[in-house]
Amino acid sequence: MSRFIPFTLVFIAACALSTGATAQKPLRIKVQAATASGPTQGPAYATRDDAMRTADDIAQRRNLDPAWVRQAIGQACYLPNVARLMLPAPKGAAKNWQVYRSRFIDPIRIRAGVRFWQANRDALARAEQEYGVPPEIIVGIIGVETIYGQQMGSFRVIDALATLAFDFPAAHPRAAVRSEFFKGELEQFLTLSSRTGVDPLAPLGSYAGAMGMPQFMPSSWRRFAVDFDGDGRIDLSGSAVDAIGSVANYFRAFGWHPGMPATYPVSFDPARLDLAALLAPDILPTFSVAGFMAKGAVLQGDALKNPGPLALIELENGDDGPTYVAGTENFYVITRYNQSSYYAMAVLELGQQVAAAMKGGL
Repeated sequence: MSRFIPFTLVFIAACALSTGATAQKPLRIKVQAATASGPTQGPAYATRDDAMRTADDIAQRRNLDPAWVRQAIGQACYLPNVARLMLPAPKGAAKNWQVYRSRFIDPIRIRAGVRFWQANRDALARAEQEYGVPPEIIVGIIGVETIYGQQMGSFRVIDALATLAFDFPAAHPRAAVRSEFFKGELEQFLTLSSRTGVDPLAPLGSYAGAMGMPQFMPSSWRRFAVDFDGDGRIDLSGSAVDAIGSVANYFRAFGWHPGMPATYPVSFDPARLDLAALLAPDILPTFSVAGFMAKGAVLQGDALKNPGPLALIELENGDDGPTYVAGTENFYVITRYNQSSYYAMAVLELGQQVAAAMKGGL
């Protein structure tokens, strides 16, 4: 991650929440100023006809000042490092759950999680009461995303979004689809900036344009961010309480089932195992408990009473044998935050490790 000076700007303005309320609420966005040692920049988009056409389209759809949108997008710069980061892994590169896990499950992150949980115990309990999402899931998400706000990104958000909207790597197999996605996020970001009065050149975030402790994309910020601390402002960078409530709101919106485990242990009966059939739906829960076991999966205990469908989750370990778990609908909900079974398992295990450390008095 590039270095930056921790210079904080706080903006307060009106923001229309998209949760059905018609009244506008203030939004505070914490941003950090980039320095000369930040990400390497290429040319600005002011001379790109396609970028300016997109600016005009955004202005028309969102009823924004066309000159303001053109100026904002025109001052965005191409970031070659961002484009490279979106390239797919080389073919044949082996996935490795144990290596992936080691990036997130470590003593430093666990201790930071304990401090975060202790400092926000009441907010985490309230989030579980209001949204049904347990503390360890929220703690796992924020810990994996930003180490509890320690690493929220050093890329100018508008640069990252413009780069991926107009110069998504053509070598990517889904380049056209991903480019359209980031054009949509750029539109959401500019709409958010306009409604809050935030300088669109100011906010910093990840190389994909995600912001704040929970690394919300602009569309998620507008749809799911909540003022959970009740101060009349939404601040996902400076208010851990707002971040906690917003993550819980996100999970509820995507169908979190209170009280349902995300995974169960699974083993196999070699005589009946149809591994290809079990893996065919990927992470989408498809099988009833009976159907799961009919194809050779072996479940025990509470898993036998799971009320919803299951998926077989395969986590490769390089040259070693894969790790398998039975994933529930709640496991699938976690993958709506990041569509990776490895990510979801890291969130679960980090949350579990922090919870265990809390009980152990770490």
